[in-house]
Amino acid sequence: MMNLARRLSAALPNLHHLFILICLVSLTSCSDNNWNNPHPDNPDNDIILYSSFAERPKHLDPARSYSADESVFIDQIYEPPLQYHYLKRPYQLIPLTLTRMPDIRYLDEQQQPLPDDAQQPAFSRYTFTIRPGIRYQPHPAFARDNNGDFVYRFQSAEESAAYRTLKDFDQSGSQTLIADDYIYQIKRLADPQRLAPLRGLLSQYIVGMTDTSAAIAKARETLDKNAWLDLRQFDMAGVKKIDDLSFSITLKGKYPQFQYWLAFHFFAPVPWQVDRFYHLPGLPEKNITLDWHPVGTGAFMMTENNPNAEIILETNPNFRGEPYPTSGEPGDAEKGLLDDAGKTMPFIDKAVFRLEKESIPVWTKFLQGYYDRSGIGSDSFDQAVNVGSSGIDLSDELKERGIRLDKAVQPGTYYLGFNMLDPIVGGYDDKRRKLRQAIAIAYQEEEYIAIFLNGRGETAMSPIPPGIFGYQPGPLGINQQVFDWRQGPDGEYRAVRKSIDVARQLLAEAGYPDGRDAETGEPLVINLDTITRSGDQARLQWIKKQFKKLNLQLNIRGTDYNRFKDKMENGNAQLYYWGWLADYPDPENFLFLLYGPNAQVGSKSGVNSANYKNPQYDRLFEKMQLMENSPERLEIIQQMKALLHHDMPWASGFHIHSYALSNAWVKNTKPHGISKMSFKYRRIDTELRRQQQQQWNQPVIWPLVLLTLIFLAVAIPGYRAFKQRQTRVITSEHNNKQGDNH
Repeated sequence: MMNLARRLSAALPNLHHLFILICLVSLTSCSDNNWNNPHPDNPDNDIILYSSFAERPKHLDPARSYSADESVFIDQIYEPPLQYHYLKRPYQLIPLTLTRMPDIRYLDEQQQPLPDDAQQPAFSRYTFTIRPGIRYQPHPAFARDNNGDFVYRFQSAEESAAYRTLKDFDQSGSQTLIADDYIYQIKRLADPQRLAPLRGLLSQYIVGMTDTSAAIAKARETLDKNAWLDLRQFDMAGVKKIDDLSFSITLKGKYPQFQYWLAFHFFAPVPWQVDRFYHLPGLPEKNITLDWHPVGTGAFMMTENNPNAEIILETNPNFRGEPYPTSGEPGDAEKGLLDDAGKTMPFIDKAVFRLEKESIPVWTKFLQGYYDRSGIGSDSFDQAVNVGSSGIDLSDELKERGIRLDKAVQPGTYYLGFNMLDPIVGGYDDKRRKLRQAIAIAYQEEEYIAIFLNGRGETAMSPIPPGIFGYQPGPLGINQQVFDWRQGPDGEYRAVRKSIDVARQLLAEAGYPDGRDAETGEPLVINLDTITRSGDQARLQWIKKQFKKLNLQLNIRGTDYNRFKDKMENGNAQLYYWGWLADYPDPENFLFLLYGPNAQVGSKSGVNSANYKNPQYDRLFEKMQLMENSPERLEIIQQMKALLHHDMPWASGFHIHSYALSNAWVKNTKPHGISKMSFKYRRIDTELRRQQQQQWNQPVIWPLVLLTLIFLAVAIPGYRAFKQRQTRVITSEHNNKQGDNH
């Protein structure tokens, strides 16, 4: 009995603690701060957009960055001359920092004006006029003292030793955007040390860029790696300042696609003052560089870059403001996308990105209301959407929460390609062509999309994806070597893949009846090179199954990305997977993937991974490449696609459908397949978010209450019995002691 008493006495303090815990949880459930909120308090009541990232951005320098993940950040900060209209489709370019679209003049060999409809000018001159009064974000690079000298002008690493992070610089300044800033960035693109992805391409067009690159490279030979080279001292023949708010760029010949590059961050302004600052002695060694800390004139500036925890963008206090679009495409008004028409952007104060390496925590926090938007992973697909005869729609659970589903076709193409240099699957004779056609028929891309993409995609009939000029749905666009246009049981016409018997007949005509060499009887073995990742086993088994239909043996050679690239560059692959996302919305950006001079083996660009070379296709490409969109250009594209269907350098392909979910309080979300400059358009209803977060995150305390009641029901009677027993023992001992005294 004494042991029970000791246990009860020890348990009572824990009972007290449990009671306090229940009270605290109850109070929390009644407060504005949810007990499981992963975000810190927001005492300033800022309007914050919450998002996540999985890997740190490698490059934030606008001359270096060429990744969609990096663009999510820097495209909110930097402002090239042009931008895409947020709502209109097809994609439309509009001025961003300019007063109007660039003025384009065509010139002859003596740089004298030609008519506007000149087809083969010697030069094209683009003239830009900058809107006055645009200011950069506050930054220590612009800080000056009363004499106009830079506040920070270290002469040695010892002088800058106390400055270990950008936040240690307590003085900042700003300045207005001028033509020199755009010109300086173009020279940075020419600088070989920058490793700008576009340098090779732009050097083919911008007059004098190659010469400038050579001059810069020579000047760097005598400099230390981190020393500042003032690029203002180098001239570029094709880039001229007219005055502080205007400049011109002269191109060789005619290059209509150049206008699209003007909407990329590659052409965002970088002042020489910023370049000088980030090359001050001692700073590059501490990662205080433009590649880590961007500086721009855009709506946001990066105030925190901690890739191990979070990245924060805050409103640029010097931003001029920009009106929300007043027009879009049909249906936008009904979706609420024009509710803010004409209002001044941005609508949020801050965007906070949390590091999340796994998809499940992101999905969980989205459902709790702590992330504003989310993609749909394979783990959450069944919970997020319903797949029916009418297509893919939100699940009832998410509809009840007011969550929206934004669907769009990515302007990209992923494909299964043949190496046309390979002696078995490559080549242009009938035997190898029929082998490729047989494989293309057997490889059921529609099944792949259904199983591994949850139906989020469509079979590609050519390299050109939907939304790009030259894409043709329906019977005009199908690959007639692989599909027939037939009427289904429901009366609707659609592309139907040819039967496997057709593929087997083609295989026999290619010299491989039943998958064996007609001369040797040996089975035909096809090697597939691919990048393998964990969890790929089911996909690889499915691929083998496609080849098994033709009794072909598939040998899968999985490797990492670097090894895969080496194989491709050396022409050692036979069959392979790859893909391409649009840099700009023009068919040239996809059809050049099969242009002969771009062959991966033996060329500088290497985008033609199939090493496909058809002189007729190449001539048509060169004719089509620089044309404006027109019926004549479309006719040429149709001829090019017919050649690709006949030669079959790609076995199959698909275009991905992107699915994004937004909680009800997130407004103005419309997918844009190319531009990532989207955060300034976002609007957050913070009160609705707060209400739904509280509703969705009520703590479940009844198990604690029930546990407490059960504990009390057992503990209190036992404790009372113990106290009564103890009282009797004490009384008896007291009486006995009194008897002894007597």
